[in-house]
Amino acid sequence: MQPFLESDMVWRLVIAAVLGVVLGFERSLAGKHAGMRTYALVSMGSALFTIAGLLASLELNMFVGVNPLQIASSVVIGIGFIGSGLAVFRGEHPVELTTATGIWLAAGVGIAVGFGFFGIAIAASILGVIIFSLLAKVERAMRVRYGSKYQETNG
Repeated sequence: MQPFLESDMVWRLVIAAVLGVVLGFERSLAGKHAGMRTYALVSMGSALFTIAGLLASLELNMFVGVNPLQIASSVVIGIGFIGSGLAVFRGEHPVELTTATGIWLAAGVGIAVGFGFFGIAIAASILGVIIFSLLAKVERAMRVRYGSKYQETNG
């Protein structure tokens, strides 16, 4: 394993934040509560926790059981709580569910960047933007074509 340089870790934070901004851009355009800043902070925060776990596991390698994956799994659980707070119900329909799952994706992107898996993080970000933007158009077209039984329920 290559040594961890502080500048490398800073770049990981920057990359995670930028990818979070990319993911949050469409949500900002869609007028959602969680936009570029929220997505950037979630992605960067996830990267930070992952980097801290990696560095701590190196510093504490004399202790059996120190595992950076435990920190990553805790991030996933914590983001789930944030997402459940975002996905509220109005009547019978959940609102902001897409935003909540996008934040979960941003956390995954941050974790991937934190571990140094840049290609996967970039691919997931690109796919996320495609899903946010292109599939929103497909869903709208389906609602127009097939009527009210396919109403938007997850904005």
